[in-house]
Amino acid sequence: MTFQFASLDPILKPLTRGIIASLLCAAGGICGNSALAQSQQPQSATPQGQVFEEEIVPQRYANNPNVEAFINDMVARYDFDPATLHDLFNRVSYSATAVKLVLPSPTPSLKNWRTYQSRFIEPIRINAGVKFWRANQATLQRASAQFGVPPEVIVGIIGVETIYGKYMGNFRALDALTTLTFDYPNTPNRAERMATFRKNLEDLLVWTRDSQIDPTTVLGSYTGAIGIPQFLPSSIVQYAVDFDGNGRIDLRASPADAIGSVANYLKQNGWEPGRPVVWRIAGDEGSQGIAQAAADGQPEPHWSLAQLTKAGMLLTEPGLNLSAEAATPLTVVDLPTPGRATEYTLGLKNFYVLTRYNRSFFYALAVYQLGEAVKARMAAGDASQ
Repeated sequence: MTFQFASLDPILKPLTRGIIASLLCAAGGICGNSALAQSQQPQSATPQGQVFEEEIVPQRYANNPNVEAFINDMVARYDFDPATLHDLFNRVSYSATAVKLVLPSPTPSLKNWRTYQSRFIEPIRINAGVKFWRANQATLQRASAQFGVPPEVIVGIIGVETIYGKYMGNFRALDALTTLTFDYPNTPNRAERMATFRKNLEDLLVWTRDSQIDPTTVLGSYTGAIGIPQFLPSSIVQYAVDFDGNGRIDLRASPADAIGSVANYLKQNGWEPGRPVVWRIAGDEGSQGIAQAAADGQPEPHWSLAQLTKAGMLLTEPGLNLSAEAATPLTVVDLPTPGRATEYTLGLKNFYVLTRYNRSFFYALAVYQLGEAVKARMAAGDASQ
């Protein structure tokens, strides 16, 4: 059954969403609050092409009671030398710039998929992706074979994050993480964010100690994300791998380590080898209306394909076996752009895995589309030099 709305009286059109929701419920149990939630606000990827003049306050954390308590905890839990940590924090600077950059905008902008997409799916990044792929082809194939993640997905993530290592951040990670652990600005999620940054500060100190790295030399983003793939220290500890075999992990200078670490991250978060990332929804009004009703902003797949197709949704995926895939869990991804009809696509488990890298529908789809664009250019063999 396909729904057609062109003949509806305009006064009834505001009711369409509720009607479709009821039909979805009847067809397959897609029931929920009539005020269906929008997709989560996309988190911007690390700002690219920007070099910040950092405002710092030296020695703010010397003799700080909260820092003293943190040092005592690190000594007790991780067997740090207290004198070493006291000396280190005496040299840490407060980063006023990091505090400014984590503040939400006073006038939040409307979500705009087309603008976001244009930032990442563009010639400079695509050409840089082809060069990166060619320079690291054997490593990408080895990572794909070992971890089950296609080269284009790895290339997509690294391209969105840092344009293949071009913009990795110029903040001292120790300054940024210390600042955001102890002086996070007064926002509604302050306690949660401070806890997250504290864990990453802990992991930065443990990782650098165990790897014999001077923590004051580690550079990254204003939130402490490090290297070509922009891993936070907690991700480095959990997922980073020595993929060039030199006995140490260097996400800033080793493309091989970055490639292997991204692939391992995705594998450990549930990547399904050989499976799609998205399926396309037909553009007819009925299919789009069903997508609108089922788009609840939940990134984890929770509708079955059978539920959606029984309600009348059509897909434009040649060769898709609807019977074999009937139980496949999906999420309906909404992509709003002001002044345009909202676009929709279906995300599979692998789409959800991409949102584990950055919890944004926009981010995950940009990664996928950039990787596909680079793959297509590779196949054409005509990248700009």
